[in-house]
Amino acid sequence: MTEESKTVRVDRVVTSGTFSLDGGTWDVDNNVWIVGDDSECIVIDPAHQPESIAEAVGDRTVKAILLTHGHDDHIRSAGAFRDIVRAPIHLHGDDWMLWQAVYPGANPDGGIADGGIFEVAGTRLRVIHTPGHSPGSVSFYLESEGILFSGDTLFQGGPGATGRSYSDFPTIIDSIRSKILPLPESTLVLTGHGSSTTVGAEAPQLEEWIARGH
Repeated sequence: MTEESKTVRVDRVVTSGTFSLDGGTWDVDNNVWIVGDDSECIVIDPAHQPESIAEAVGDRTVKAILLTHGHDDHIRSAGAFRDIVRAPIHLHGDDWMLWQAVYPGANPDGGIADGGIFEVAGTRLRVIHTPGHSPGSVSFYLESEGILFSGDTLFQGGPGATGRSYSDFPTIIDSIRSKILPLPESTLVLTGHGSSTTVGAEAPQLEEWIARGH
């Protein structure tokens, strides 16, 4: 941990709910990530249970709510969470159509652009546009701590699902190959669902994923 970010910590809250798309609904557990220190934080993907997430935040100031993508399990509770913590919601513009399916006639408070920076607790989260699971999927790189928040782009054992609307397997493979795997092998990958992994653990499996097609 660098001197500039010695107080930064990452907390995880696991919430449960449903994911719906293309006429189907599935039960899911989501990882919610809170990045900050004792006074301020950024919340990534506040899914399902806004009161529980707010309890984990405590009396800290939430500087921003960052969404890795626009699927309804990641965004459906974001509006209620915003109302509790009074912080702006940011989502890549290529996923705003998914947002509007949940919040008709409304937009997020701000967009997200590749290379964009969000500052918190003396350190910075850098936006990496990683489309494929959805057009506007992004990952957030906390370089000072060697951590990547991958959303649903990369999991332990493979890429995120691409069998539904707005997703594309060659695109997610290109995102992983060109944007994530070049990061240091020791980079800890904190995912949108399930267990964490590292870049080094996943990189050798890329050709296997391509061969199996998912």
